[in-house]
Amino acid sequence: MWIAGEAKQRKERERSRIQNTMEGQNQTAVIEFILLGFSNHSKIQIVLFVIFLIIYMITLIGNTLIILLSRMDHHLQTPMYFFISNLSFLDIWYTSSIVPKMLENFLVEKKSISFNACMTQLYIHLSLGGTECYLLLSMAYDRYVAICKPLHYTNIMNRTVCIKLAACSWFGGTINSLIHTVFALQLTYCGPNKIDHFFCEVPAVLGMACTDATMNKTVIFLCAIVVVMIPFFLILITYIRIISTILKIHSADGRQKVFSTCASHITVVSLFYGTIIFMYMRPGSSHSLHQDKMATLFYSVVTPMLNPLIYSLRNKDVKGALIRITGRKIHL
Repeated sequence: MWIAGEAKQRKERERSRIQNTMEGQNQTAVIEFILLGFSNHSKIQIVLFVIFLIIYMITLIGNTLIILLSRMDHHLQTPMYFFISNLSFLDIWYTSSIVPKMLENFLVEKKSISFNACMTQLYIHLSLGGTECYLLLSMAYDRYVAICKPLHYTNIMNRTVCIKLAACSWFGGTINSLIHTVFALQLTYCGPNKIDHFFCEVPAVLGMACTDATMNKTVIFLCAIVVVMIPFFLILITYIRIISTILKIHSADGRQKVFSTCASHITVVSLFYGTIIFMYMRPGSSHSLHQDKMATLFYSVVTPMLNPLIYSLRNKDVKGALIRITGRKIHL
C-alpha cells in the first residue's frame, strides 16, 4: 500500500534539500500544489472533460433518482432501500469531492489547488470512502438477516437498528479520515509541489512531504486493515452463511429468487473492494503511477456512477416504483 512513484519523489526532495543547503537558503512551506492529472495535451483534455462531465451527470441523476424513489414510494421504504439510499447520498458527495475540481483543471492552464483546499479534499474523500466500507458491511448484514433469519427480520432490522448502523458507518469513516488528516498536517511540505495525480489522495500528498512520513505509512496500513480488510472479511463470512442457507433451499426457482436479492450488493462490493484492496494492500514494489490513477479513478468516479445502475437495471422493485410514480404524475 506504499506511495506511488515514491522512489522518484524521494530523489526530487533530496535534490531540493541539497540545493537549498548549498545555497544557504531556508526551505519555504508549500502554499499550493499542482495537480498534473492525466495529460497536458489540450485536445485530449477537452475529450476527457466531456467524458467525465457525462459520467458526473449520470452519477448525480442516477443516485438522486434512487433517493427520491426510496422516499416517495412506500414499497421501497424497507431496511434494504434505506441503506441503498444512504449509499446513493454518499456516492453523490464522494464523486463531488473530486470531479468538479478535476473538470476545472481540464479547462485551465495552471492546475493548482491551495494547501488548505487540498487537505480538505483529502479529508472529505477519506471520510466518505471509509463510510462506504462500513455501509457495505451493514448492507451485507441486512441481507444475512433477511435470508438466514427471515422470521425475525422485522424485529431485528427495525428502524432504530438501521439508523444506528448507518450512523456508526458515517462515524467510523469520519474518525478514519480525521486520523489521516491530523497525521498529514504534522508533516512539512517544502517542495517540489507537483502531485502526479488528479486529486489530493493521501499517498500522493504524503509523497510531497519533506519530513519522514514513515509513521503516516504505518497509520495508513493499520487503518486499511480496520476500515477495509476487516469489513471485507466480515462480508465474506456473511455471504458464506448466506450461500450455505441458499443451497439448502430445495426449489431451483426459490434459490434463484433469493440469490437475486444479493446479486446487486455482491457486484457493488466486488467493484469497490476489489479496486480499494488493489490500491492500498499491494506491495510497494508493484506500484506504478498509471495503475494507481486508474484504480483510484475507478473506485472514486466510475463506481459511484455504476452503483445506481446496478441496483436498478435488474431490480423489479425500483422499476415498479418508477412506473407507479411516473404514472401518478401523469394522472395528476
